[in-house]
Amino acid sequence: MSHPRVPAGPGVSAAAVRWAARRLVVALDVERLAEARSLVRALSGTVGTFKIGKQLFVAEGPRAVRMVQRLGGAVFLDLKFHDIPETVARATVEAARLGVRFLDVHAAGGLAMMARTRAALRQVCRREGLVRPALLGVTVLTSLDDADLRAIGVPGGTARQVARLGRLARLAGLDGVVASPREIAALRRLGGPRFFIVTPGIRPPGASRDDQKRVLGPAEALRAGATHLVVGRPIRDARDPRTAAQAIVSDMAAAVLAARGRAEFTV
Repeated sequence: MSHPRVPAGPGVSAAAVRWAARRLVVALDVERLAEARSLVRALSGTVGTFKIGKQLFVAEGPRAVRMVQRLGGAVFLDLKFHDIPETVARATVEAARLGVRFLDVHAAGGLAMMARTRAALRQVCRREGLVRPALLGVTVLTSLDDADLRAIGVPGGTARQVARLGRLARLAGLDGVVASPREIAALRRLGGPRFFIVTPGIRPPGASRDDQKRVLGPAEALRAGATHLVVGRPIRDARDPRTAAQAIVSDMAAAVLAARGRAEFTV
């Protein structure tokens, strides 16, 4: 993967900018490969990782992953597997064979599902000489709030449910979790300094929330202890996606410098 090249702003070191650019994940939530390719090319040298979700993967399949890789980017395959343990384990093994950097499963699938998946990934990567992807547990979607959880029979609210699922993911040996910005600090305390916390629901100042209910700004999320920030519409729908991404990276870099030396930034 090529190293992102983002201009450093006043008072922001080039090293901090590189650190931040590698941890900004841009969601390729588009219909077709040509649209995704255009966005990846526009952001080349600015962003290190791209998220491929259900829409693009259903439309284009593994060739979307290969396209990002050919253009020098890493891939977060965000398919949120949730099924019986053997089915999820087999699916994640195939994702590992695609060479993705991150992939995720729903932590609500349970301890046995996550543990079986982790074991299968380790086994196949060791046997086939693959680089093992970081396996993440999805906690509670950022589109849900306490009322939504009550409606489906989950008591205690979002914060408590995220903590429950985060503990399960940790116990199962997962590398980290996907969670909203509002739960980052509690998850950092729970997971320790080497635990990935990948955070969607990131909205720069002035951006629309769209269907996200639990959001935070980029700098605030990093200060709370997030390791990677997922941004979609504020970059994808911007008049100039590259400039929008650079502004977010600069904001992240300033937060990194302000918190230099803290354990949250060691992952």
